[in-house]
Amino acid sequence: MGKEMMEERWADFDFSAFWKVSDYAKKTYEGNEFGAADIAQIEAALGYRLPEMYISFMKKQNGGMPLKDSFRTKTPTSWSENGVAIEGFLNIGLTGSNALLGDFGSRFWLEEWGYPDIGIAICDCPSAGHDMIFLDYKIHGTQDTPAVVHIDQEMGYKITFLAKDFESFVRNLTEEEW
Repeated sequence: MGKEMMEERWADFDFSAFWKVSDYAKKTYEGNEFGAADIAQIEAALGYRLPEMYISFMKKQNGGMPLKDSFRTKTPTSWSENGVAIEGFLNIGLTGSNALLGDFGSRFWLEEWGYPDIGIAICDCPSAGHDMIFLDYKIHGTQDTPAVVHIDQEMGYKITFLAKDFESFVRNLTEEEW
């Protein structure tokens, strides 16, 4: 899919109504602009190719805390009987607390917390690490089209399918009061 096609796919998406604006979000989750060299370094370090729709989404704003921070599930999780909540999107970056290669980036969750190596951690949840959102390249998704899943450390690293791809995941986030 070409760059123009990806940007066109997000043309109807209201980014200004999606992201929380706060000093905390800016300091903790938002990253700087990134380029092809950064993406190549991240992909080499993590062993997976970032989906084009994920990259194009992050080019609009590189990480942050969403206002639409909930996703409905068909099965219970440790968070809710019918959903999960998201704290923030990790940014496409090399350093910082919530960058893909940062202090609490994808490798941290695999190496320090024992999450299964099925892909890339892209969102943390309000549980402070006890559940995470991953791009899944191995169970529900493929190397070309990773699915989005919730992994629940509190339930023995139970994997719950959320969406067939990143775009479907983002477009189905809602504002819920849990």
